[in-house]
Amino acid sequence: MPTTPLPLVPQPSRAERLDHPDFVLSEAAAIHAPDALRSSAQFLADRLATCTGWDFPVNDRTGDIRIKFNLLSTLPPQSYQLLVAPKEILISAATAAGAFYAVQTLLQLFPPAVYDQQPRPDLKWTAPCADIEDAPRFGWRGVMVDSSRFFQPLPALKKFIDVLAQHKINVLHWHLVDDQGWRIEIKRYPKLTAIGSKRRESPRGHMAVNLRNGQSLGGDGKPVEGYYTQDEVRELVAYAAARHINILPEIEMPGHAQAAIAAYPELGLLAEAKPVSCKWGIHDTLFNTKPETITFLENVLTEVVALFPFAYLHIGGDEAIKPQWEQDAATQAHLKTLGLKDEHELQSWFIRQAETILKKLDRKLVGWDEILEGGLAPSATVMSWRGLEGAIESAKHGNDAIMCPNPFVYFDHYQAEDWGTEPLAIGGNSPLAKVHGYEPIPAELTADQAKHIIGVQGQLWTEYIATPTRLEFMAFPRVCALAEIAWCPAARPDFAHFLTRLKTHLRRLDVQDVRYRAPLEYVHA
Repeated sequence: MPTTPLPLVPQPSRAERLDHPDFVLSEAAAIHAPDALRSSAQFLADRLATCTGWDFPVNDRTGDIRIKFNLLSTLPPQSYQLLVAPKEILISAATAAGAFYAVQTLLQLFPPAVYDQQPRPDLKWTAPCADIEDAPRFGWRGVMVDSSRFFQPLPALKKFIDVLAQHKINVLHWHLVDDQGWRIEIKRYPKLTAIGSKRRESPRGHMAVNLRNGQSLGGDGKPVEGYYTQDEVRELVAYAAARHINILPEIEMPGHAQAAIAAYPELGLLAEAKPVSCKWGIHDTLFNTKPETITFLENVLTEVVALFPFAYLHIGGDEAIKPQWEQDAATQAHLKTLGLKDEHELQSWFIRQAETILKKLDRKLVGWDEILEGGLAPSATVMSWRGLEGAIESAKHGNDAIMCPNPFVYFDHYQAEDWGTEPLAIGGNSPLAKVHGYEPIPAELTADQAKHIIGVQGQLWTEYIATPTRLEFMAFPRVCALAEIAWCPAARPDFAHFLTRLKTHLRRLDVQDVRYRAPLEYVHA
């Protein structure tokens, strides 16, 4: 039997190469699927038609070579079975999601040119015979993209979603607002984009070493603007949904609010609001706690929820430093009226107002682990980013958590020990091996508590990622390693096994013009 591993990323739960002649795709191949799995079959037919130049209608012709989808209700929702034989391919799944993931695995068995946008009828389209059974370890397999610091055009996001889907990632966490930009149209509050989506410039150099002879290097003089209309948001949400990716919108509160308050100063605490920030780092601008501000946030969230059907919505909650609350007489009076001990409890009160709003809107609240401070909202899901402690506390409290810890899955960090060889990044070192070696379930949790760890997610903060090309460079192949963490069983193949499969996988990214960073393990081999 052949011993070379099938070049699949992520590695399936069980994948056996069969000692039979390869399956050969021909122009006469037939694709059949029941109605429940037809969307996945059509996705396969469209991809094969694009790369071969042949037509593959679904369910309306017969042929000697068959690709057949079977509805098998006994399988878990996202799992699948895939059997590749010399004259037939059989895909079994209980849901369209499972069938879609089977399609992603099947495509990886064909030559990398299967991802080409130009037809290649000259190629011999073969796939090795294989018997595969597969299911994900985690239900939440996410990547966060920060569009607030730098705006990514819609075509670039669609391309990014295409590649995420190939890795069986199923959540795109979309960071849409922050101190440096508000990127989503809210019809009731047009100044959010008219004013909040524009900043004068960005910092030059690195914020940690942005001094020369005691003088700031200043800004780069390049204006940054852009926002997504509600129609564009609907278009992207539908595009992602067709690839079984949910988009999680993030609307930050009570901190990271400077762009919103620049547009509507009455939401803040200063006599004169600060402009949209042209600097990186933590800011002290917070929303005030007035009823009118809570109403503003409810109106914003109502419009946002109408655009995103995902069951969850992210309200941020991180890095809300509180000198403005501490120094504001009205806020201090409100704190005492509420019977709260301090500003941490006031933040918890603020988050609970958001939770109440989201419950009315039939959504679940997600927040960064700072929402634990002052008391955790009862139904909140915690994204643990400052290490493992937030997830451990959340799980012990009975709340769900998603593992996002710095530095293991922070893809804005450097990818090599020698930072001088890398493009400017925010700091830290998260090489491919460190990402691949990360285990998301904290050892401190019992088996029952561990059930509250519902997933894992990589972060792409964009202070130093100004273009889609740089976004790809920072994301890949680290997202490939993240996919292994999120999809594979805990006893997954080791890093050397992953690197063997990745060599072929990178050729797939080449075909799609994904500007990944070549792994050092290959460069120095």
